[in-house]
Amino acid sequence: MKIISWNVAGLRACLNKGFDRFFEEEKADIYCLQETKLLEEQNPFHPIGYEEYLYPAEKKGYSGTMIYTKKKPIQVIYGLGEEEYDKEGRTITLEFDNFYLVNCYVPNSKRELLRLDSRMKFEDIMRKYLNQLKEKKNVIYCGDLNVSHKEIDIKNPKANERNAGFTIEERSKMTELLESGFVDTYRYFYPDKIQYSWWSYLGHAREKGIGWRLDYFIVNKEFLEKVKDSKILDQIEGSDHCPIELEIEEI
Repeated sequence: MKIISWNVAGLRACLNKGFDRFFEEEKADIYCLQETKLLEEQNPFHPIGYEEYLYPAEKKGYSGTMIYTKKKPIQVIYGLGEEEYDKEGRTITLEFDNFYLVNCYVPNSKRELLRLDSRMKFEDIMRKYLNQLKEKKNVIYCGDLNVSHKEIDIKNPKANERNAGFTIEERSKMTELLESGFVDTYRYFYPDKIQYSWWSYLGHAREKGIGWRLDYFIVNKEFLEKVKDSKILDQIEGSDHCPIELEIEEI
């Protein structure tokens, strides 16, 4: 079973850059998208054979998450029950027979860390939510989590210590989540590999290899035995992020 996660930085824009071809070539069972930036009536992409679940932000052209899945879930849960984040369409949870899939676009702490306190609150809410889910079933948590956890996950760690996405506060929250019983699947399979999933549009950063790893597939430890591989598809263009892929046993 193959799951793809991708911050598409606007689904319509990504479609203009070949998203539909990528979708067809990958033939994944589930696609989790972040930063879709559209309403239901604005979505031109409806692939045959997939259920669609879109959670748009109230603010037009902002944020939003979406899932395309071949297998129909038992239930769909939109949001976390917190208005500040739910009105931005940040989280969709699908419940299947043997696991929960949580697709998330974590809030950015913004320039000068204007939203850092709110981001810390979100992290605590999400960690509690994921731990509640794993008491019932296995959990796959994926998306643009807006943090480079370790120095290996960012090209210039020293220069970014007080920049959004690499503050000690954000990195510590990721550590807290992992220590509560979860595993960063990419680092599990590739502890020393350097790959990034986001590059600034400025200064030809992607061409120069100046990037950040901001996108993750995280699972509870008990589910790890079902995971076959976790990849960063950094050759795929179409957004300032690249897709990531999780391969699991059929369950």
